Amino acid sequence: MSSATFPLPARYDHVGSFLRPKYLLDAREQNAKGTITAAELRAVEDKAIAEIIAFQESVGLKSITDGEFRRTYFHIDFLEQLGGVQCDIPVTVIKADGTQELAPPVMKVVGKVHHAKDIQLADFQYLKSKVTPGHTPKVTIPSPTMLHFRGGRAAISKQHYPELDPAFYDDVAKAYGDELRSLAAAGCTYVQMDDTNLAYLCDPRMREAARQRGDDPDQLPHRYATFINKVVAQKPAGMTLAMHLCRGNFKSTHAASGNYEPVAEALLAEMDLDAYFLEYDDDRSGDFRPLRFLPKGKTVVLGLVTTKFDQMESKDSLKRRIEEAAKYAPLEQLALSPQCGFSSTVHGNNIAVEAQRNKLRLVIETAQEVWGT
Repeated sequence: MSSATFPLPARYDHVGSFLRPKYLLDAREQNAKGTITAAELRAVEDKAIAEIIAFQESVGLKSITDGEFRRTYFHIDFLEQLGGVQCDIPVTVIKADGTQELAPPVMKVVGKVHHAKDIQLADFQYLKSKVTPGHTPKVTIPSPTMLHFRGGRAAISKQHYPELDPAFYDDVAKAYGDELRSLAAAGCTYVQMDDTNLAYLCDPRMREAARQRGDDPDQLPHRYATFINKVVAQKPAGMTLAMHLCRGNFKSTHAASGNYEPVAEALLAEMDLDAYFLEYDDDRSGDFRPLRFLPKGKTVVLGLVTTKFDQMESKDSLKRRIEEAAKYAPLEQLALSPQCGFSSTVHGNNIAVEAQRNKLRLVIETAQEVWGT
């Protein structure tokens, strides 16, 4: 793959979310209490987003997001705006060891799914207006599989969808296609879909839960590949479409573990995506052998740097791991990033703001030394 055909803005990237400044969190709380209006909150968000854009550019990133600063949760804020979809508020669970875990809500499909309005358009237009030339504004949205995985068949209206295939999948893909088209018309060329479900299907506990809901965890990744390809088929010309696989990222905790092997072929060989962001920051992700399924023309962004803790990785260890990954997929089809965002929910990970900067610089400098500038 020549640099001319490499689909991403650079060999280094990031997943999208950043730690929220305190004044933004305070404004959100004031809005929830009714002491400031939605318009006043948006003005505060605008200020914080302008600052996080400047931060990303100053660090040296080439793809720029709005930090997901307008969201409470990476997925709900988008999905609940699709016509026919209803979401509950997630619940924080205290586990036996005292750590907190986010129990995600079941997305309920209560009507025919449709694109009721442009969801990310205004946010993208503001992002684009603040990004300087030479940088690429990136939009992050949740994967469409999240409308199925948590609740399965039981969470999707049988009145509106007596059979899921093809009507449900076609309707969701059309809604996503309408959203992508609205973004493309505004000049968006880079969209990343965030998907927990395929990563969860690497975990024996999650696989068993899917089985209990009536789904075959061996067949489900292939069904999801067909589902995702229905979205890709509607992707506007000139747009890069990537997917990030997440194993949970709530207040520095995780929800799933397991090697990518159970989903690798469906994910890498069957989905018609341009790039994949894969978490590889610790032993929970297994080895790099699943990368052998990566076909020519696609890119895997190795998430080797953790966003969960302050401790810094070393360049030498990162380079050794990239070298190990390159035994299974060509080096020219690889790139580097942190394993996830720094704040997948409004709460943020337990990591210092300065560590956020240092880890991004580490990613950029390591990638430049491996692949050149």
